Amino acid sequence: MLFNSYIFIFIFLPAVLLGWYGLNKLQKYELAKVFLTGMSLWFYGYFNTYYLFIIIASILINYLISYLLTFCKTRRANHFGLFAGVAANLAILFYFKYYDFFIENINYVFRADFNLKHILLPLGISFFTFQQLSFIIDRCTGKTEHYSFINYAAFVTFFPQLIAGPIVLYKEIIPQFDDLSRRNFDIGSFARGISLFVIGLSKKVLLADVLALVTNFGFEQTYFLDSPSTLLVILSYTFQIYFDFSGYSDMAIGLGYMFNVQLPVNFNSPYKACSVKELWQRWHMTLSRFFVTYVYIPLGGSKKGKARTILNTMVIFSLSGLWHGANWTYVAWGVMQGLLVVWDNLGIIGVRGSQEKNPSRFYIPRWLGWLFTFSFFNLSLFFFRSESMAHAFQMFKNLFSFRNTGYIHKLVINMDIPEFYIFKQAVTMFAPEMLPVAYIILFLLILIASAFILTRKNALQIVETADYGSGFCWFIVILFIWSLISFSQVSTFIYFNF
Repeated sequence: MLFNSYIFIFIFLPAVLLGWYGLNKLQKYELAKVFLTGMSLWFYGYFNTYYLFIIIASILINYLISYLLTFCKTRRANHFGLFAGVAANLAILFYFKYYDFFIENINYVFRADFNLKHILLPLGISFFTFQQLSFIIDRCTGKTEHYSFINYAAFVTFFPQLIAGPIVLYKEIIPQFDDLSRRNFDIGSFARGISLFVIGLSKKVLLADVLALVTNFGFEQTYFLDSPSTLLVILSYTFQIYFDFSGYSDMAIGLGYMFNVQLPVNFNSPYKACSVKELWQRWHMTLSRFFVTYVYIPLGGSKKGKARTILNTMVIFSLSGLWHGANWTYVAWGVMQGLLVVWDNLGIIGVRGSQEKNPSRFYIPRWLGWLFTFSFFNLSLFFFRSESMAHAFQMFKNLFSFRNTGYIHKLVINMDIPEFYIFKQAVTMFAPEMLPVAYIILFLLILIASAFILTRKNALQIVETADYGSGFCWFIVILFIWSLISFSQVSTFIYFNF
């Protein structure tokens, strides 16, 4: 079930809110958690009932390991539980997400002919697997206690963060479910939640989905693009992926507010970053937190010398790339991010006014640091979005070919959305030869508007500082109605694929 769908907004969400607050009003607190868990499973199973067996099996395996540890409290039992828990979670993730990728590479390297299974990737498996990994690792290392089954199931399945994050920790969610003061309807929290949800919805529907029309067509026509069209395609994707993922994160946090539950922030205006290291402190923050806590620090972090720090950094960014998808393009993207972060850590060039503790040899102004960071991140997305390494290198070749064949006209004409219907008819009637140019101007205006939005307050800052007067309320209502009208362009979120 998509957040940007009529069934979710007009049927599922009202039903789960009424059930949750109604049961809590009757002081049926445990039943309310059972109801929320059941509705969350319905939300997840709506995509494909087959997915339910996978997530339920994953929950039962992890909960059983945690339960057995209550009887076996020796160090040896904890080590065995840690091994079993990590192995079970990674085995499930490997089978459904990486099996075919592994077999393809085995076939290529050894000239073998093993059959591929073409396994259907369950939605959100990378997210709920990492979520449970964090719990089982901390459980086996004595950092958390065993919880009741319904608490654990509610923690894993809470629908706002189930499909595409944020990757929450048990200590962030379970105590909130147990806090009875949060079971009462809070008008302030609910107002913030609706506002944040609508702003996130508008990012997805009005910006990300429009930019996707150009992005998708452009990457399908990789071998026909010239320099201007390639630049336009990658800028489209840069803004698309931001508004798509940050829009989902806003909606997830907004939904949490509606239930009086606070989810962790996952985005903090990453395109304002003046170094790649800073960008990753702002982008997909809960994923970065997971890798730092459960991979980087156990490997020694930055406490075992410069060479080991570089190696550890490259390991977590390579794994981060692989986490995003079973393709060498994602690994290449992760390696590129890792190399850029290593460069930042070397301290050869610093950004004036940054908060970095280590001094640099010389400094550049913030605007230049931002330009380098934004440009390199754009270039890295050639790997992230392309279907193969050959396609990615072709995009680089297109960009630096410095040729202009006029393909940009064919590119932007695909941006045929309902909101432009009257505009299109008017131009066609009075100046049909100007239609491609008009589309280019409109698309450039969308890019400019996207860049302008990213330099202002982010959605969380807006809802936290809003006065909720009539002007702001009308702003939210207009955004909501406009988004509903644009549902004819409904599409899934990019991070659903990860």
